[in-house]
Amino acid sequence: MRLLSSLLLSGAVALAMPTGAVSQTQPATGPAGNAQQEDQPALLVADEIFITPERVLVAEGNVEAFQGDVKITADRVTYNQDTGALTLEGPIRIDQGGDTTILADSAELDDGIQNGLLIGARMVFEQQVQIASVQATRAAGRYTQFSKVSATSCHVCTNGKPPIWQIRARKVTHDQLERQLYFEGAQLRVLDVPVFYFPYLRLPDPTLDRATGFLVPSIRTTSQLGTGVQVPYFIKLGDHRDLTLTPYVSSRTNTLGLRYRQAFKRGRIQLEGAYTRDDLQPGEDRGYLFANGWFNLNDGFRFTFNIRTTSDDSYLTDYGLPDLDRLRSEVALERIKRDTAFRTSFIHYKTLRDSEEQDEIPSRIFDLYYQKRLFPTSVGGEVRLGFVTHAHERTSDADIVGRDVARATFDAEWLRNWTLVSGLRAEARVGASVDAFNIRHDSDFPDNVTRTTPRAALTLRYPLRRRESSGATQILEPIAQIGWTHVSDDDVPNDESTFQEFDQGNLLSLSRFPAPDRREDGFTGVVGLNWSRYAAGGWRALATIGQVFRSDADPNFNLTSGLQGTTSDLLLAGQIQTNNGWRLAGRGLLNGDFSFSKAELRVGWQQPKVGFTGSYGWQEPDPAEGVDDEISEVRLTGRYRVDRYWNTRATARYDLSESEPIRYGLGVTYQNECVQVNMNVSRRFTSSSSIEPSTEFGFTVALTGYSVNSGGQQYKRRCS
Repeated sequence: MRLLSSLLLSGAVALAMPTGAVSQTQPATGPAGNAQQEDQPALLVADEIFITPERVLVAEGNVEAFQGDVKITADRVTYNQDTGALTLEGPIRIDQGGDTTILADSAELDDGIQNGLLIGARMVFEQQVQIASVQATRAAGRYTQFSKVSATSCHVCTNGKPPIWQIRARKVTHDQLERQLYFEGAQLRVLDVPVFYFPYLRLPDPTLDRATGFLVPSIRTTSQLGTGVQVPYFIKLGDHRDLTLTPYVSSRTNTLGLRYRQAFKRGRIQLEGAYTRDDLQPGEDRGYLFANGWFNLNDGFRFTFNIRTTSDDSYLTDYGLPDLDRLRSEVALERIKRDTAFRTSFIHYKTLRDSEEQDEIPSRIFDLYYQKRLFPTSVGGEVRLGFVTHAHERTSDADIVGRDVARATFDAEWLRNWTLVSGLRAEARVGASVDAFNIRHDSDFPDNVTRTTPRAALTLRYPLRRRESSGATQILEPIAQIGWTHVSDDDVPNDESTFQEFDQGNLLSLSRFPAPDRREDGFTGVVGLNWSRYAAGGWRALATIGQVFRSDADPNFNLTSGLQGTTSDLLLAGQIQTNNGWRLAGRGLLNGDFSFSKAELRVGWQQPKVGFTGSYGWQEPDPAEGVDDEISEVRLTGRYRVDRYWNTRATARYDLSESEPIRYGLGVTYQNECVQVNMNVSRRFTSSSSIEPSTEFGFTVALTGYSVNSGGQQYKRRCS
């Protein structure tokens, strides 16, 4: 029967096991942590505890010693108080908070477990990385030196089969304070075959979250740049900032990439970029810079910035970076509260499109938005007061193509709704806006225009609810609206509302233009129907049908907007979500000829082992939007887990109208507890004056466990 030391024995145990002894096995704490550990009481439990006539404490049988988060187990412990010698007979196990475990066959240590010798020692970090050696020596209460070492994070089989990879070394020193591992005479072996030799190698132990050193290298092959190697090097600049340098070298390029991150008490920043000299543009300096961040200021204000720039139009595509056709940089200041909203920003656009001239697009944009909500008790409802300023400039000063516009808008609106006894819901809104325009470098328009737009609308809804015998709920909601607006002057250029969309979000809007430089005019009527069904298990379906009628046609609407003429196209939209992973959403505009002028469909199915998403888009030609040919395009992405180790993924983008592919991609990943291998290939078929079609291959191997966290579910290899 297990006995707990008590009475006289408990006093003997307290003398025999100094309270500072166990604390020295802690790998992750400094002197302050050890001092705190020393103040905690020690407890010894064993099947039998006795003191010999020579004043030697002996504990035998399932010996366990506890102090703080440290636990020592052994078969037999002997402590000589006169000499301070502590002898442990194994198997021995020393656990520190679940992070680090030391195993040994036997040990001779001092009374503080700071110095001594461990035979058949093995150190295990976070139940993953293990260092096995013939013997280990502890010195200065800080260093553990291992001789004839094998280190790996792979599952080690007892049948003698070698792990996938291991590091063999003549000597390894573990610095408990700095949490570093120093290898001398190290070999990297793959399936027990030597691959690399390192006379000296330093690695952080897995309990250290951030440390200076190399990250996972990768091999990248493209038809334009050839085969190259990327070797990231992480530099820890402090607890709150770091720098990653990534040299990329191939037969046709020399590139140095960088990423700088810093966290502040009230914000953070990140800078990412690269400097390049390559054969694609000989003798030219190439590169890019992306910078973003945010800061929380006083009184609820928040400052954000997102800066993007590149040396030339094709750089991002050549180097596999985000495939953008315009670079949008923004600096903004905002504050959002319950009754007020404020935001001001400056935006700069740089076009990468061959069809656009940088001087002729609005590249410098300033916006200021403020809205206040009031709830007057005299008339009820809600009052919204808004003030908006907007200005955009082109760098060209030529007439018409260099047009610059500034606009200031003041808007006031009152909203109120009622629910009648019959269940009919009525919503009323009355408002007016005043727009003041300043127009420069365009002789077709006056320099200054002031415009007023009063408006009013009444919306009726009659929601009907039905519960099925299965427990599912259906809701049917007919909608009708009558609205009126009057635009006093429309002699202003259309720079902001050149593209219009008709969907569920603006079905009941009094102006379906995206910006106030254009407003709808006259009487309008809207009829619509919302239907939804909700069932147990996450099953649901939603559908919307709507149409807009107006007294006068508005020529400012584009052909494919669905809003031309006095009767709009019929809006059809719906969503379906099932309890077995299916998602389906679609929207289309059905014209009077019962054909779609614009339609889109999205579908997805997700299961633990397999999943895919797809989308299809269709649009008729619309010269006003720069679309001279019909758009018919399909995109597909999918994944399939072959088994617990192998995972595949694929992407495809195909132009049905031209019957030609746009982009294909395929990737394969192998992952277990200690290694992750990624292989991918992609082909881009599109071309322009600055971009050529290209094929790209990628290959990375990550030895996980030391400093690489792969994330997701992992499976250990089987020994059989």
